[in-house]
Amino acid sequence: MTQATAQRTHRKPPAGRKRPAGLDEPVLGTPQGLSDEELLVYSRIPPAMDHVSHESFDLPSAEAELFGPSAEEVEIPWWTSFPEVAEDVSSRRGPRKRLTASQEGLLFRRYNYARMRLGRLIEAQLRRVTLARGRQMIHWHQRVMKARADLVRGNLALVLAMAKRTKIPNVEFGEIVSEGNMALLRSVEKFDVSRGFKFSTYACRAILKSFNRLATKTGRYRQRFPTEYDPELERSDGDIQRRQAQRDGSVEAIREVLVRNRAGLSEVERTVVMERFAIATRGQRKTLSQVGEVVGLTNERVRQIQNRALLKIRQALSEDFITA
Repeated sequence: MTQATAQRTHRKPPAGRKRPAGLDEPVLGTPQGLSDEELLVYSRIPPAMDHVSHESFDLPSAEAELFGPSAEEVEIPWWTSFPEVAEDVSSRRGPRKRLTASQEGLLFRRYNYARMRLGRLIEAQLRRVTLARGRQMIHWHQRVMKARADLVRGNLALVLAMAKRTKIPNVEFGEIVSEGNMALLRSVEKFDVSRGFKFSTYACRAILKSFNRLATKTGRYRQRFPTEYDPELERSDGDIQRRQAQRDGSVEAIREVLVRNRAGLSEVERTVVMERFAIATRGQRKTLSQVGEVVGLTNERVRQIQNRALLKIRQALSEDFITA
């Protein structure tokens, strides 16, 4: 390595950006003249960028085909159904939309072409920092992030579907989803669309492997640091029991008012209240329609009778409270 090359490779970090201790990677210089918004984006560009090559990238029309005015617009579905994971049809919401094979291939080619262009600009910027190249890097970095976001958003349902069918002891569902999302991001970076495989098949295996690694890591941690029962750390259920006791007492007071009819309710009013709130049976409360079938009245009429009866009961309970 020549002295000039060594100086370029081991350039002093610019002001405001610290170089991690112990690392020997080149530091990306910051050009003068960028706006604050451009500086924020530029600071997020890594000093190196890999990509998955494709035979179409060497064609002169590659950029126009992928990012030109006539390039195909891909609508990313907000819900995706994957055949690799059996789903409960009753819990599925929204239309069943999926990226087609051509749309998926287009998104991956856009992503990797943008990474290729950005990687070449980074290599040139490491040799000599220029403002024009820095702005080109910002432009292609934004295209990289947009393409990756489209690919991830179009396949997030795969992570959720698999996470719902994964049970790992002592691991919350959110942590499982987070691990699956990281595996999805790694799969997007490594997937080679030119091989002809579906991305969901490739990502499915990667996500399962990440779940297995999480289960293994959690199991080892529990073996090394077992959690024992500690009475001092146990939460008190006094508030819950107190609220339950108050509720039971209120229900008993209302039941006593109804049984003795101290609120002066008519027979229809008593029937509506007892059936509506399951006071007599202590079972499942009934809807206005179900109560209407019992007393032979419409839903609106049952609601009016219920409100009038509750007002009478409230007045009777208030009198008992004042007397006590």
